[in-house]
Amino acid sequence: MTLATDTVVAQLDAVLAAPLTAAEPVPGVIAQVTTPEKTVYAGAAGLRAAGGGDPLASDAVLTIFSATKAVAAVAILQLAEAGLLDLDAPARRYAPELGEVQVLTGFTADGAPVLRAPVREITTRMLMLHTAGFGYPNFNADLQRLLQAGVIASPGDATFTALQAPLLFDPGERWEYGIGLDWAGVIAERIAGMRLDRLLGERVLGPLGMDSTAFTMTADMRARLAPVHTRLPDGGALALDYVLPQQPEIYMAGQALYSTVPDYLKFIRMWLNDGRAPDGAPVLRPETVVAAGLAGNGTPALRPLPGADRFMNLDIDFFPGARKSWALAGMVNEEVLPTGRAAGSLGWAGLANSYFWIDRRNRIGGFWASNTLPLGDPASYAGYLAFETATYQAFAPALR
Repeated sequence: MTLATDTVVAQLDAVLAAPLTAAEPVPGVIAQVTTPEKTVYAGAAGLRAAGGGDPLASDAVLTIFSATKAVAAVAILQLAEAGLLDLDAPARRYAPELGEVQVLTGFTADGAPVLRAPVREITTRMLMLHTAGFGYPNFNADLQRLLQAGVIASPGDATFTALQAPLLFDPGERWEYGIGLDWAGVIAERIAGMRLDRLLGERVLGPLGMDSTAFTMTADMRARLAPVHTRLPDGGALALDYVLPQQPEIYMAGQALYSTVPDYLKFIRMWLNDGRAPDGAPVLRPETVVAAGLAGNGTPALRPLPGADRFMNLDIDFFPGARKSWALAGMVNEEVLPTGRAAGSLGWAGLANSYFWIDRRNRIGGFWASNTLPLGDPASYAGYLAFETATYQAFAPALR
């Protein structure tokens, strides 16, 4: 596939700019598209910060939140490839604290949580598939209640205490989006004998040339940081003075990387190239890439994500009506999506409305970032869907 023609660039640029003039506009958008070989479209529009004068650069550093999960999953899968991690063994073998976690069954009259022991063991596979029973306070009303009461800590605190929340159901019973990947990151650290920032740097980010991706920002990254925005009551956007903990107790494998869209496209290209780095060296084995993105993987049906904390996220159901499941590295659509994405593709999102997809069948992937809370923000999400749709329409003749 060649680079986009001037006509295609103009079409995609127009889609990119549309959310800037929506009824509730976003300050800026970055979006790029890649094949296995190269970036074929790169666009940026709007401002780095609402009310400011600096344009949003295509290499701006962004808080990618849960788009971290797929990156961290690679390091965890590498340990499984090396025979150091059994995904189906009791996870307490690697993190004994997981043997102490209990299931929340309700609340007493005075609001105290009622807990019991789980009926089966948690495995690392369950942690990666979000079937272990853990959740997130912003997506679950019971956990939000515990957070507000001070019984549990926020995952955003990046502390070990934040991981010691109760399960919402017995391991393996259903799917609930939550802190499982953060626990899996702890397991990876203990097996590898190094902190997660170093593990990712040496085994994933470095080989892929992702030199603007890290848990702790370098001075150069901080100088390019575009602030996360939030919605104001009048529909405007406000730039937040918010930075994730830079010297955290726990490097949160599920939510805490900073990155750029060009860097993330390097990661997408690795998946499109059967797990190979730019120099041809294997980051993951081809069979691991297939398994990590395999539809189903034994997960129960995915459910819409409720907005238990509407500052963070609205109620959202990605591609309602389409069959979807969770793989070891993200969501898999089990049928062709209205955007044109092929069945069996991998994708997910970051809290501030960043979205990626990896379509190995059509050999194309992309990343959209509007850097605005809450997740599911109408202008942001509609803009992303329009962009993915326009991408497939623009490049359809070259897709196989």
